[in-house]
Amino acid sequence: MAIREIFYKNHNFNISYEIINPDKSIDFIVLHGWGSNKEIMKQAFEKKMKNFRHIYIDLPGFGKSSNNIILNTKDYANIIKIFLQDIKAKTDIIAGHSFGGKVALLLNPNILVLLSSAGIVEKKSLSVKMKIIIFKIFKNIGLSRMYKIFVSKDAQNLSKNMYETFKNVINEDFSNQFKDFSNQALIFWGKDDKTTPLSSGKQIHVFIKNSKFYPLPGEHFFFLKQGEFISHEILRSMI
Repeated sequence: MAIREIFYKNHNFNISYEIINPDKSIDFIVLHGWGSNKEIMKQAFEKKMKNFRHIYIDLPGFGKSSNNIILNTKDYANIIKIFLQDIKAKTDIIAGHSFGGKVALLLNPNILVLLSSAGIVEKKSLSVKMKIIIFKIFKNIGLSRMYKIFVSKDAQNLSKNMYETFKNVINEDFSNQFKDFSNQALIFWGKDDKTTPLSSGKQIHVFIKNSKFYPLPGEHFFFLKQGEFISHEILRSMI
């Protein structure tokens, strides 16, 4: 593991990362999802695709990477872009899980690998709508400190700036960004994913013209058991 200091918007970010197979020339960059870290992504891919230089990154505010300001997804992409330039990495292949999929998309790699990516806004269930209404009522009567009762698991135990960042990114509609992506995309999805449902993956596949779609057994972290297949398809895409 290493730490690289990045300067962005008058703030310093200590970015934690790890490079596997440092002597290889093709870069495989891996971005985790919200609330996760690079160690989880390494479990799926570290021992595979040994002809690639693997670059595993803790996004700002997660793992061992710092963040002291409120960000949005574009900020995350800009920070990672600066980081990649700083370590002289190329955007040959970038894989992103969930929130990391949106960041990967904005980095415009030659090959985009989406793992149950966020970016498609699904209709809120009635129970979620009711929680929002009740929270707004509490806020209006001065009980906003009770927000932890209503927030999703992804938002609990966050610092104030990371909670505000979460609110920035949670409902972003990336439909146009998916439509604008013209390079090759491989879209892998857990068939039983309840966090980013399979319908989102199908929609992204429609949006990205040069894409292949692979529904696979499993839920949101399906890739932990599907690393071999995903790696094989990435290698096939380069033939």
